[in-house]
Amino acid sequence: MRVVIAPDKFKGSLSAPEVASRLSAGLQAGFAASRPGEDFEATLIPVADGGEGTLDAAAGSGFTRRSATVTGPTGQPIKAEFAVRGREAVIEMAAASGLAVLPGFGDGSAPNPETAKSSTSLGTGELIRAALDLGCRHIILGVGGSANTDGGAGVLQGLGAVLLDADGNELPGGGAALARLDRIDFSNLDVRLEITEFVLASDVDNPLLGRTGAAAIFGPQKGATPDDVASLDAALAHFVRVLASEIGPEAQDAAQAPGAGAAGGVGYIAIAALGAARRPGIDVVLEFTELEQRLAGADLVITGEGSLDEQSLLGKTPMGVARAAARSGIPVIAVCGRSTLSPEQLSESGFESVHALTGLESNVEKCIAEAGPLLEELGKHIGVRLSEKSALTQDAARTETKEQLHV
Repeated sequence: MRVVIAPDKFKGSLSAPEVASRLSAGLQAGFAASRPGEDFEATLIPVADGGEGTLDAAAGSGFTRRSATVTGPTGQPIKAEFAVRGREAVIEMAAASGLAVLPGFGDGSAPNPETAKSSTSLGTGELIRAALDLGCRHIILGVGGSANTDGGAGVLQGLGAVLLDADGNELPGGGAALARLDRIDFSNLDVRLEITEFVLASDVDNPLLGRTGAAAIFGPQKGATPDDVASLDAALAHFVRVLASEIGPEAQDAAQAPGAGAAGGVGYIAIAALGAARRPGIDVVLEFTELEQRLAGADLVITGEGSLDEQSLLGKTPMGVARAAARSGIPVIAVCGRSTLSPEQLSESGFESVHALTGLESNVEKCIAEAGPLLEELGKHIGVRLSEKSALTQDAARTETKEQLHV
């Protein structure tokens, strides 16, 4: 029996590779205990939806991890990873410009308002340049979890553009400073961008500006106060006007494009200045992991994520994997930390069954803290069921053979 295990991360507990590994260990133990000596093969393909975990998915699919020292969101130098395969690169912007790399992140304190106004995406631009230095000319930019609300201005700076105020002084990083922007000097912009293809992997469809824009919707998550939101939105609008005066009216149109508000506006600069094509994150990841091709010969696909809920049904990782399995005619089951889907939603999802850690341990906090061992235990239960199914299939095949011989 061959099983493909293609999960996303269990956020706050395990990365996608860890989920796949733990589940595989349990599956093999459960299957072997019931069907000793019978072949069992697990193919592990960690996946993601374009945000956090995209780099892990790339590394599990033949990409090589590389690293570069870049400018973090608050200006401090940090070491950030990206992935390369031939002339293709995968950049997870959160590695350079994310909330998770803010100094003190994870100690329970929320980002402060000053951070919301001054955080920069400069490091993401520097990561792109590092990929260009390695000869990459097809760059996938996975966005999500950003600390900045700078409209992607930092990305431009990392690629050689200089943002100047009316006195000719270079602006500091961050969205607030864009209110003083007078002009942009593109004379040192990296010329290799002209022959580089960009893909923006994002499920966010917010525009850059306004009530559903980057500042209004995502600014408060980064510490912005209501006054900060208003000033940041105004600064971003000014940035758009200046950029449009420099590169043309398409920069104005790009501000309203779906996805322009992603990652504090990095989506905007990717569309307006880098010519990126925006695609659903899960589609991009499934393509570069070559999941569909690697399903050939599989008897079962297992996918999942930490919380299986209504958001999961709107194009998140499990549904993307389920659709790929359905196209190949392979049954698919889901594992998760917990599921809030109704029986009707589960029946319409395409999953043959859903297995949650809360079915083993009702305490959600324990499920998060002990996700690894619980996943192995869950894997054993599934492995036993698979062995029973395998036995029934073999018995049915033997019966059919005997009947054919009698005929």
